[in-house]
Amino acid sequence: MNNYDEPARLRRALDRILPAVAKPGRYVGGEWNMARKDWAAAEARMAFLFPDVYEVAMSNLALRILYGRINDDPRFLCERAFAPWPDMAAKMRAEKIPLYGLESFRPLRVFDALGVTLQYELSYTNILHMLDLAGIPRQSGRRLQGAWPWLIAGGPGAFNPEPLAPFFDIFLLGDGEELLPDTLALIGADMKRGVPRAETLRRLAGRRGVYAPAFYTPLISGSGVFQGVKAEAPAPVRKAVVADLDAAYFPVRCIVPYNETVHDRVALEVMRGCTRGCRFCQAGMTGRPLRERTPAVLRRQAQESVRATGYEEISLVSLSTGDYSGISGLLRDLTSDMAGLGVNVSLPSLRLDSFDVALAAEVGKNRKSGLTFAPEAGTQRLRDVINKGVKDEDLLRAAADAFAAGWSSIKLYYMIGLPTETEEDLDGIAAQAEAVLAAGRRRRGGKIKVTAAVSNFVPKPHTPFQWAAQDSRDTFLAKQAYLREKLRRTPVKLNCHDADMSAAEAVLARGDRRVATLLEVLADEGAMFDSWSEWFRPDIWRKAFGATGLRAEDFTSAKDLAAPLPWDHLSTGVDKEFLRAEALKAESGERTEDCRLLCGLCGVCGDPV
Repeated sequence: MNNYDEPARLRRALDRILPAVAKPGRYVGGEWNMARKDWAAAEARMAFLFPDVYEVAMSNLALRILYGRINDDPRFLCERAFAPWPDMAAKMRAEKIPLYGLESFRPLRVFDALGVTLQYELSYTNILHMLDLAGIPRQSGRRLQGAWPWLIAGGPGAFNPEPLAPFFDIFLLGDGEELLPDTLALIGADMKRGVPRAETLRRLAGRRGVYAPAFYTPLISGSGVFQGVKAEAPAPVRKAVVADLDAAYFPVRCIVPYNETVHDRVALEVMRGCTRGCRFCQAGMTGRPLRERTPAVLRRQAQESVRATGYEEISLVSLSTGDYSGISGLLRDLTSDMAGLGVNVSLPSLRLDSFDVALAAEVGKNRKSGLTFAPEAGTQRLRDVINKGVKDEDLLRAAADAFAAGWSSIKLYYMIGLPTETEEDLDGIAAQAEAVLAAGRRRRGGKIKVTAAVSNFVPKPHTPFQWAAQDSRDTFLAKQAYLREKLRRTPVKLNCHDADMSAAEAVLARGDRRVATLLEVLADEGAMFDSWSEWFRPDIWRKAFGATGLRAEDFTSAKDLAAPLPWDHLSTGVDKEFLRAEALKAESGERTEDCRLLCGLCGVCGDPV
């Protein structure tokens, strides 16, 4: 692969193969607002790796923030690399073309650091394929000698990185706007001084938000039971938190792709964190505490972003944008600001219990095709179990108001397999969907569409349901078949998530370090793009389990509330005792108030930044 160390040679090689692959624009860079920095002048050179295709990656807000933050620092440069689609990956292997940075066309192996974002567990096999394409050893221990790049990972998956621990040097927990530049500064300074890699790793391990797995040894019994972690560095590792979002970096000059992406728009982050306390929601727990940007800052960021990008839509982004304390005024002001520019303002979702048809109409003036609501469960009893504070009347009122105001389509999100679920809860999903359909017909006749999108419950770390069992594949399939039969004679469209994919996600979400071996076998057998249903291969997963001796049930079964968990040495700031208490409250169907109204004493607000 050394034939392509020079960017000009790599470009010529790409000229040969790009006409033969789908969407060649994914691989050429050169977009509007792309950073062009002096390679020789940088103290540390990083490539941001996103283990999915260009269209998904370029819509990711974390990539936009960190790419801009690093490149705005004169000490560093940051480039991008994404997972090539299988046709491009095959061509690159055949031509021995290494994976490269889109800005300079330099091979990834010549960078000082590679930063990988862990957004979704089923993208993990892509990470190994990207390392292979880059000609970089997978195992961190094989990179101790030589000038290999540092492998750094962050994102939601970093809160249980054990299945990936043997492959990475460090994981960054929490907000990365300051944590990542500080980490690069230390790495760059130590490389300049010739400090041994092991010594730099030891220095990094003592910092808040930095997890170096080499200093934490999992203890597994002879029968395969996880028994805890032996720590040779500070434990627990506490996440980094940006306390003031107004002062935090925001990428007003984000890259504008030439290719169509999943979200072609300005993503305006109005707040970070959530106070609702849904017991299944990992992001809601790990993202605490709640922090908001002020309306004045958001209006300025919106105006600067539109001028710098030319985008015609602004989306107000957060876990629950309808809960932003000044949402009505902000929407009114942004809509007024953008009125003469032909720019729409949109909300990604609206909560049922705070749905305001006037608010929805304000952001949907030019597009009244569809709205999305998430009841999550079909009965009030189960919604109380999961601490989802919405009622049937909230849904029917919201649906009726939306149809009366001109919307023609509503999508309803549900989960099946939630703890304590019964057949009555499944009946409730069908009944709710039919009731929404009836409400629409009363107001708009037959020209409406109702979709019930049903996902399978996956227990996630650092949530009150982290100890819960996941339904078996056969149980999920039986429940999906039951719902199909219940809705068979109705116009309600039912979409169900793949049961095999959900089982694989649970293994990677709750796995310990032994799962790294499973990932290597999966990659060697050709598993890639597992998050894409057309590429997910259950047969390869079954073969990998057989080859490693691991069982999915080891990671999907219920856990004792007193048992150690593979991620206990990593802290989100939320007390484990609070999560345990919430798990017990779920069993009895007891709700916990939104912590804006009544503090639930989760511990995160007492954790000093």
